[in-house]
Amino acid sequence: QVQLVESGGGLAQAGGSLRLSCAASGSGFSIRTMGWYRQGPGKQRESVATVTSSGIANYADSVKGRFTISRDNAKNTVYLQMDSLNPEDTAVYYCNANIIATANPLVSKNYWGQGTQVTVSS
Repeated sequence: QVQLVESGGGLAQAGGSLRLSCAASGSGFSIRTMGWYRQGPGKQRESVATVTSSGIANYADSVKGRFTISRDNAKNTVYLQMDSLNPEDTAVYYCNANIIATANPLVSKNYWGQGTQVTVSS
């Protein structure tokens, strides 16, 4: 079984920065794409950024140029560096990982972190 543990959320001022981390724990798995999603008050969950195992990143238009996603495969960890934050970034941020079990590598599963609150004041 795999668990995703998130950290780094908190309160920031407009124009400030935060760095989110998500570490996958467990054994007998390999990680394909990892990503960050968010859900703001009264909104649906949306994709923020994803990164493949080879390092190819994709971003939502709303965060391009401000957020940077990266991963450390040796640590099974994905990061989201958030710069130039604005109040519209306020949301619960969720880590996602598409994972293959080594015992059954033809089947992938999506795992979700518990969510971490990001609040940006104006």
